[in-house]
Amino acid sequence: MAYLLFCEVFTICCHSVQNLLSSRLLSKNLKVKIYRTIILPVVLYGCETWLLTLREERKLRVFENVVLRRIFGPRKDGVTGEWRRLHNEELNDLYSSPNIARVIKSRRMRWAGHVARVGEERGVYRFLVGNRREGDNWEDLGVDG
Repeated sequence: MAYLLFCEVFTICCHSVQNLLSSRLLSKNLKVKIYRTIILPVVLYGCETWLLTLREERKLRVFENVVLRRIFGPRKDGVTGEWRRLHNEELNDLYSSPNIARVIKSRRMRWAGHVARVGEERGVYRFLVGNRREGDNWEDLGVDG
């Protein structure tokens, strides 16, 4: 489910801002701000409740690296003088924020903290902790499945 949604969001985000992130008229700092304020919130909407597999997490990292490569562009190699793509380590050095997987994990922890404070009588708390009362129905608690 999350993977299918991710593919759709990935396609929409990439194609809609592709020219913007490749533009030479915008500074790299502005492109990074666009990524942080427009692209990431769209991609990560509802990520607090996602169940990510390693494959999906890897695809999210690939997505982030594709966007960052588009922002920072190629580098000219000092030895050969040829243009080359940036390596992942170079992207991590240039982009000082935590990677997308860490952002998801921190948002999940923050959401779990909110749920833990709502109280035992709330359905979302009982669902997260796994304490079902006699006669509870997950649909009645507002939880699908």
